[in-house]
Amino acid sequence: MEENIEVAELLITKWDFHSSNNNNSSYCNIDSLFSGDSRDEAKQYLTAVKGLQKAMQYLASNHSGNSHNNLVRAQTLMQTAMKRLEKEFYQILKSNRAYLDPESVSTHSSRPSVSRSSFSDFEDESENERDDNDNIPEVERISLAAMDDLKAIADAMISAGYTRECLKIYKIIRKSIVDEALYHLGVESLTFQQVQKMDWEALEVKIKHWLNAVKMGVKTLFYGERILCDHVFAVSDKIRESCFTEISKEGALALFGFPENVAKCKKSPEKMFRILDMYEAISDLWAEIESIFGFESTSIVRSTAVNSLVRLGEAVRTMLTDFEMAIQKDSSKSVVPGGGIHPLTRYVMNYISFLADYSGSLSDIVADWPLAIPSPLPESFFGSPDNEESISSPISVRLAWLILVMLCKLDGKAALYKDVSLSYLFLANNLQYVVGKVRQSYLKFLLGDEWVTRHEKKVKQYAANYERMGWSKVIASLPENPTAEIPLDRVKDHFRKFNLAFEEAYTKQTSWVIPDPKLRDDVKISLARRIVPLYKEFFEMYGGVQMRKEMWVESLVRYTPDDLGNYWSDLFYGGGSSGGSVSSSSSRGGRSR
Repeated sequence: MEENIEVAELLITKWDFHSSNNNNSSYCNIDSLFSGDSRDEAKQYLTAVKGLQKAMQYLASNHSGNSHNNLVRAQTLMQTAMKRLEKEFYQILKSNRAYLDPESVSTHSSRPSVSRSSFSDFEDESENERDDNDNIPEVERISLAAMDDLKAIADAMISAGYTRECLKIYKIIRKSIVDEALYHLGVESLTFQQVQKMDWEALEVKIKHWLNAVKMGVKTLFYGERILCDHVFAVSDKIRESCFTEISKEGALALFGFPENVAKCKKSPEKMFRILDMYEAISDLWAEIESIFGFESTSIVRSTAVNSLVRLGEAVRTMLTDFEMAIQKDSSKSVVPGGGIHPLTRYVMNYISFLADYSGSLSDIVADWPLAIPSPLPESFFGSPDNEESISSPISVRLAWLILVMLCKLDGKAALYKDVSLSYLFLANNLQYVVGKVRQSYLKFLLGDEWVTRHEKKVKQYAANYERMGWSKVIASLPENPTAEIPLDRVKDHFRKFNLAFEEAYTKQTSWVIPDPKLRDDVKISLARRIVPLYKEFFEMYGGVQMRKEMWVESLVRYTPDDLGNYWSDLFYGGGSSGGSVSSSSSRGGRSR
């Protein structure tokens, strides 16, 4: 035991900064025992401290005459050694700050550690392990070495009963690093009153910063800090828990408490997507949050994150209800010129298609929130009853219901048009827009092909009703059998009625619009198939070449079958035709339009 004390005394005295030429006691201005040139001696130093501790334990239980003096001597040496290790611990933490940042440390968990947990283990390092060490990038190798040095010193100080001194240094330095990192990420400890007073633009900026901060905070900052803390204080579960909690708790509460304060603020539909972003962020990170803050002493951090998640979900439910009410309460009486897409249709469908992108989070939020429908859904709400399984998810039902509420509102707005045919064109245009939005977004997968097919059929029905109502007089102006022989007076009468009906329908509809190119082409083709063949047969029978000698032909037969197609090519763009309205002086010669 005396030999252990003497060996320890040689090394401890040599590295006692008070007895060296350097009289500056600043932690950062001492030659490091753990620097490259001294590392072999650092191993001997820690071994000597271990031997000194054994000697003290022996002397404390041995009551021989000289034991007391040796024990006092050993205790004095141990105090000197601990002061040295305390300053080495501080210096390693400070000088290796760049290599011990959470981002660097968080990468170590994916690599099997080839470093040693204490200096004594280096003596048994095999050649293969040294080769493995050489294959590690230099930055990571420095980081791992610093972590192992810290662990070795912490083990020695804790074993010697100097836990409080070791933890004090560690907590001060590492907490300042965590707090500084959170500050640079834009995390602030804001009260509800402070959040509530912000206008939406300023609050949205805070939310954007938070979305970046929570990802970096969980995946890098707190994760890396937990790894470092677990490694350095692996000797004691209680110590590493206490240490990590004190370092991270305050910052984590500020980070995870912010969404709850936002969720409690005044709600409006335009805030929905930022609220969902925050909900999604916490939900996606929950497994890591639960793991990193798994200690009993950090349970308040987990509770804060859960409370924020719950509050955000409640806010989303409220905003969905408000959104539905806003659709139902829309009381605008203005009609869209030409039967085009109503602003309500654009707003609602853009909103719902964005909601579909959050279907995962929304499914969780509405899972136990039954939809209160005032009356049974129509059979065509989703599609055939046989397809119930694929479209029965709560979020699918919820979004389909919102679309149905809007479509019912559009039915009322269609009635504002004085022309019934324009009402049907308006309904066809708006439902086509709805179907297009569903097809182009994730709504297609939520609502299903059957829903799309049913509503496409409805578009065709509206278009057919428009054609029937808008062009019925034109069709009725022609004889049922256009090739049958009829008196000349009736022939003239049919041409007069056709001219009048066609010009009236055309002139009125040049300002009408079909924004969707496919629907526009389908309607034109359908009109052509219904009218042109009838007119062509009648024209060839009574207005063709063989009738040119008749004087009345020039004045009454104004259009060739080809002219009709040319006129229709101008329709449904809105704002009048490119060639102006039809003219009573138009000749039946080839019309250029």
